[in-house]
Amino acid sequence: MTEPVFPTEESTPLTLDGPAGAIEVIVEAAEAHARPLVAVLCHPLPTEGGTMHNKVVTIAARALRESGAATVRFNFRGVGQSEGTFDDGNGEADDLRAVVAWVRRQRPDAQLWLAGFSFGAYVSLKVAAELKPDMLISIAPPAGRGWEFDAITPPDCPWLVIQGEADEIVDPAAVYAWLDGLKGLKNTPELVRMPETSHFFHRRLMDLRGAVKNGVRPYLPAVATMPDD
Repeated sequence: MTEPVFPTEESTPLTLDGPAGAIEVIVEAAEAHARPLVAVLCHPLPTEGGTMHNKVVTIAARALRESGAATVRFNFRGVGQSEGTFDDGNGEADDLRAVVAWVRRQRPDAQLWLAGFSFGAYVSLKVAAELKPDMLISIAPPAGRGWEFDAITPPDCPWLVIQGEADEIVDPAAVYAWLDGLKGLKNTPELVRMPETSHFFHRRLMDLRGAVKNGVRPYLPAVATMPDD
């Protein structure tokens, strides 16, 4: 497969060559004040219907585009048009590695941010220390849900965690205890607790959008400038 060029159009579907076959991708350009920044977002659990079109993922992507980032959403293996089968976070981490490698080849001068919701937060956390993003955004990371959070080495970068306090799927107390147990981090996670907010942020999606925009604002690179004609 010929590697596709990173697009500049408003919304472009692509197919990348991944470790389990094709990976279905959507790239969306910054909505205003474009910055040298690409954010890759990971979706929730495929076995529970999670896809890159999940509302939490799309609203987080929108918040990042409104902040000046281009965004890359993709389907993990076995979801949508992505080939392969569910691999409990292991193969999905390889899918993320492949997408990030493509972004870095295509946009070597841009910052690379990682974001994920629920299972997607786990996958992005799993490889963050290895991939060394410039920022990490974890929405409802599923601590206490059976994945090996104690084995995760957080990255040495700014890190925003957003957790609903009425989450019925991820226990907020488990998330807070996990974060409290992290020692020796150069960049302490910034935790945003959202009261009366369920796992899927029902009726709180606009609040989530604001939390993402406010949380990332201090870390945004300067707006890209066009060279003189």
